[in-house]
Amino acid sequence: MIKLTIWLSRITTLVLVIVLTIFAKFRLYAQQPGTLSIEEVYQLARKNYPLIQQRDLIAKTKEYSVSNAAKGYLPVFSVNGQATYQSTVTSFPFQAPGLTIPEFSKDQYKFYAEGNQVIYDGGIIKNQQQTAETNEVVQQQNLEVQLYALYDRVNQLFFGALLMDEQLKENELLQKDIQNGIDKAKALVANGVAYKSSVDELSAQLLQAEQSRIDLITTKKAYLDMLGVFIHAKLNDSTILEKPAAPVLTDNISRPELLAFDYQKQIYNLQGKLLNDQLKPKVSFFAQGGYGRPGLNFLNNNFAWYYIGGLRLNWNFGSLYTLKNHEHLLDINKKSLDLQKETFLFNTKIAQQQQDASLEKYKGLIKKDDAIIALRASVKKAANAQLENGVLSAHDYINEVNAEDQARQNKILHEMQLLQAQYSYQNTMGNINNK
Repeated sequence: MIKLTIWLSRITTLVLVIVLTIFAKFRLYAQQPGTLSIEEVYQLARKNYPLIQQRDLIAKTKEYSVSNAAKGYLPVFSVNGQATYQSTVTSFPFQAPGLTIPEFSKDQYKFYAEGNQVIYDGGIIKNQQQTAETNEVVQQQNLEVQLYALYDRVNQLFFGALLMDEQLKENELLQKDIQNGIDKAKALVANGVAYKSSVDELSAQLLQAEQSRIDLITTKKAYLDMLGVFIHAKLNDSTILEKPAAPVLTDNISRPELLAFDYQKQIYNLQGKLLNDQLKPKVSFFAQGGYGRPGLNFLNNNFAWYYIGGLRLNWNFGSLYTLKNHEHLLDINKKSLDLQKETFLFNTKIAQQQQDASLEKYKGLIKKDDAIIALRASVKKAANAQLENGVLSAHDYINEVNAEDQARQNKILHEMQLLQAQYSYQNTMGNINNK
């Protein structure tokens, strides 16, 4: 029975270890994305960027500000007290038979509590609530502007890694061409129609191609490591980056900065409305109760309880003195904001024209690349046949192989530069939407 218990315990432990191992591998796999599109990278970069946490803080700030403003409608209670001594008091300059006129004390005391309830405040509280809500929109949009800058950084890393992928594929073809030359040179040496130095030269060239491959792999790893930091995931050689299709480009500018300018102008409009609200009368209900000497009956010089209540009107015209200056300041702020928006649009259009020129340049280069590759491939094919027949040196064969490889590398580079320029153009115009 004891042996059976031990055996079952070992079986349970083994099963638990296997389950944990499978779970760990699954978790590791989940942390290492197998295939990533650029849209997914945009979303992950936004989601994992530390600044995104500020979005909730801005929302909470708005809630507290609106709540605080709303509390202006609640009654306000205060407790007050004073003790005074005055140089003279009320006295009567006559004496009446049978009438005792009290003498008032020069030291007087008052202790009271008062409650005030707003009835009409001219719209100031409502303005404060609207300002708090608009401030949240402004801050959220400013945050969006900062997050939007991530896309350009993601583009550089994503397309940099893609370029390394394409160059690695071309490097593999180059090594095959060189190895093909080595095999043919070895056959010529075996037949006594070529020198061993031809094989050595080709072998050295193969080693240089392998060195280039190591450099490309290392550079790609650096791009993936940096991209992994942005998306908070472990990327490695097994991670496949999908080559995106060319985006549909438009001339419409939809950058988040434009909304930020518009929302800021709403703040200035609310501030202008507040200037007018401050000129309106304020009406409130108040109730006051206290204890003092004298009370409400000033003919009674004894301490007494009292209360009083009613409506209170307050109409302050002091802000009229500075109203025009405040309006001028707001007008200046609006004009300054308009200039900032105009400057932003101007710079964006300049960047758009520069990128238009880059797009046309890369398209033109790619057309020439196709023609150059076709010619270089034809020359290499002839060189391959000449090498096989022993009428071309290994050095000349290498030159033709390298020339074709360089032509293909140029096309790969130009195609990736065109694709990256298209996405940069899209980013400049504000047509990326991955919230």
